[in-house]
Amino acid sequence: MMFRFNLKGNGRSAIAASVKPKHGALRYVARITIKRLSLLVALLAVSVSAMAQDTSIVGIWTLAAADKLLPDGTRVADYGPNPHGLVIFTANGYYSLQIYRAERLKFASGDKFKGTFEEYQDASLSMSVSFGRYTFDPAKHTLTFQTDRSSVPNRDDTTAVRSYELNGDDLSWKVAPRQDGSVPITTLRRVK
Repeated sequence: MMFRFNLKGNGRSAIAASVKPKHGALRYVARITIKRLSLLVALLAVSVSAMAQDTSIVGIWTLAAADKLLPDGTRVADYGPNPHGLVIFTANGYYSLQIYRAERLKFASGDKFKGTFEEYQDASLSMSVSFGRYTFDPAKHTLTFQTDRSSVPNRDDTTAVRSYELNGDDLSWKVAPRQDGSVPITTLRRVK
C-alpha cells in the first residue's frame, strides 16, 4: 500500500512514505496457513479412514448370548438364561474374555477353599474365562486367539482360529465343536 501527499513549498507530489509488508512476514503467514491446512487435511483423512474402517473390534464388548448349536441344528442357551460376560480387545493386541452363567451355586462355607465337590464342579462349569493376545483379519473373517491362560487348563498356551461375523455393533463367532458335537456360539454387543 502506498500513500502520496503534497510536500509544502514546492507543489510537487512525492512519495513521502511507502508502507509495504515485509517479505519475511508474508512468508511466515503463508507457512503457518499451509501448516494449519495440512493438519486439517490430515485430521480429515484419519477421520474418514476411521469411519470407513468399521471392521475394527478394538474396545469393550458385552455378552449378548452364549449359545450352543446342537448336532440336530437346534440352538439352545449354553450358560442358562441371561448369561453375563465381557470381552475386551486392546489396540495393541491383547484380549480378556469372561463368560458366566447368571445363576451360580454359592459356596455354603463362604470360603472357596472349603467347597464341596458339587460347588467346585458348578464353579468350573458355570464360566469360561481366558486372556492373551489376538489377531484380527477382516479380509479372511478370522479372529485368532493366542491364549495365555484359561479357566480350562488344557487351553493354556494354545492358539485357536475362529470365523467371525461383524454386523455393525454385533460380533459373533463359533467355537470348535465339542466332543458331544455341539458348537458354542458367542455373541457380543459393542459398548459405546
